[in-house]
Amino acid sequence: MNKPIQSKLTQSPAWKALQAHQAEIANVHMRELFTRFPERAREFSLEAGALLLDYSKHRVTDSTLALLADLARQADVEGWRTRMFAGEHINASEDRAVLHVALRSALEAFPAGNDVVPLVRKAREGMRAFSDAVRGERLLGHTGKPMRTVINIGIGGSDLGPRMLTQALWRHADAPQSVAFVSNADPGDLAHTLAQAQPETTLIIVASKTFTTVETLGNANLARDWLVKALGSESAVKQHFAAVTTNIKAAGAFGIAAERCFPLWDWVGGRYSVWSSVGLPVAIAIGMDRFEDLLAGARAMDEHFLSAPLEANMPVLLALLGIWYANFFGAESHAVLPYAESLRELPAYLQQLEMESNGKGVDRDGQRVDYATVPVVWGSVGTNSQHAFHQMLHQGTHLVPCDFLVPAATTGAAAENALAQGAALMAGKDADLPYRRFDGNHPSSTIMFRDIDPHTMGQLLALYEHKVFVQGVIWNVNSFDQWGVELGKEIARTLSAQPAGGGAIAGLDASTNALLARLRSWRS
Repeated sequence: MNKPIQSKLTQSPAWKALQAHQAEIANVHMRELFTRFPERAREFSLEAGALLLDYSKHRVTDSTLALLADLARQADVEGWRTRMFAGEHINASEDRAVLHVALRSALEAFPAGNDVVPLVRKAREGMRAFSDAVRGERLLGHTGKPMRTVINIGIGGSDLGPRMLTQALWRHADAPQSVAFVSNADPGDLAHTLAQAQPETTLIIVASKTFTTVETLGNANLARDWLVKALGSESAVKQHFAAVTTNIKAAGAFGIAAERCFPLWDWVGGRYSVWSSVGLPVAIAIGMDRFEDLLAGARAMDEHFLSAPLEANMPVLLALLGIWYANFFGAESHAVLPYAESLRELPAYLQQLEMESNGKGVDRDGQRVDYATVPVVWGSVGTNSQHAFHQMLHQGTHLVPCDFLVPAATTGAAAENALAQGAALMAGKDADLPYRRFDGNHPSSTIMFRDIDPHTMGQLLALYEHKVFVQGVIWNVNSFDQWGVELGKEIARTLSAQPAGGGAIAGLDASTNALLARLRSWRS
């Protein structure tokens, strides 16, 4: 790896101005800022669609925000935004456009010069026909019975998005079928799910863009064997399987009929794909009309992101606040704390979205960066998290900016607990005994909304997508490739291909060879 050099970013005027400003504000407490500026809560909040963002509990002033906006303009965030929505190949390492926004566009033709709307519309029509047939119990299995269980087999973006949304929108799910998800290469994941299903009434969706994903195909083959053994016929596969893939030939060889293959395109990255056919299990659970409402919510956030000035642009503000702490305060992690059980899968979804997108140490020019990129994204559902790791947030040694996600319709005291946690992290509390003292000055954003419905979820997910995009532009990294996923998979294939009685693998380190030998001895 090339030795880090002084980058254009860290030597730029906007970056140096922020460094100087951080030295001035580093020891200012937010309590003082609230005292000095009585209108701070009103001035440092923003509404976009169904979402209210309160960013007053941050270690920022008007000057901070102006300097951060200068950083965004220096990086040409607005120009890159235009290029993405124009369908330019901004994913340079793979020479691809980045057009997940086209999946929810209402334009008749989009983008100009490379119209993909007909493809998207045709795929969506296919999703509607298929999901309606499943929900209406018109899709019959090998023995003539309607489907009662839908199992989605995928991994990464083919699992995290639909899994999260199906859980989040369970109150809007009115299908007679249950919807389950399998992703882990550990066969126990699939075995547990199949144990609760009946073969003659089970529909299995295999979600793999290339239809070569090792973990997904391994589980798909096990599920296929389970089905064929139970129903006694290979022909049952065509009636009980569907696929989300570009590789119709491979899906056909597996036994899946072409009319049950739903498309993906190379201009949609996996972690941005829930708006596509990857969302088929969501459409089955909540119905295609509500799925369209999810798309409309995302489209509303797209329009806000495109039209709002940087200083009043919700995704841009979230991105800039994240950069402020990661790059100028040394924050190495960021907590996402949804205060609703329905959103318990959201932190895992955002982990992939943020860390797979911007977890890069080399910039778009091939140079090693000399600044931090994406922090570790983690979190859990409140109020459970309060009894797990909030002790560290309040009195630990790490600076951890937090996002509190608060649906007002949540009953009980969950929402009030979220507001209380934000207040406590900001203000702290003085005490004579050191172990009873709370220093406060811990930053947090509060994103509040009325309810967890499809339209709101569309806005929320698109908000974070665009936040990631803005940060990637400023850090000068390609947010749309994921080469770091590959190396471990390559080594795993080498290990799996080694015969049980084989010796050490040439070129592999002594530790891994020894562990592999012990693993095989225990298995035998």
